[in-house]
Amino acid sequence: MSADERAALQQRLGARYGEGSSIRQLAGEEGLSYGFVHRLLSEGGTALRGRGGSTRRRAAS
Repeated sequence: MSADERAALQQRLGARYGEGSSIRQLAGEEGLSYGFVHRLLSEGGTALRGRGGSTRRRAAS
């Protein structure tokens, strides 16, 4: 993969990630590994979201 192709992929995946796609979704759709997509997004300066799920506990009744 050339530097230009890598930069274009970073930009495309970063835009899709910003629209709400998960790293796992992007990896599956592009035929890439989770780690590679994560690294591309990180190197491209994309702010990564935290892991899913609620972090708040339900208040005791």
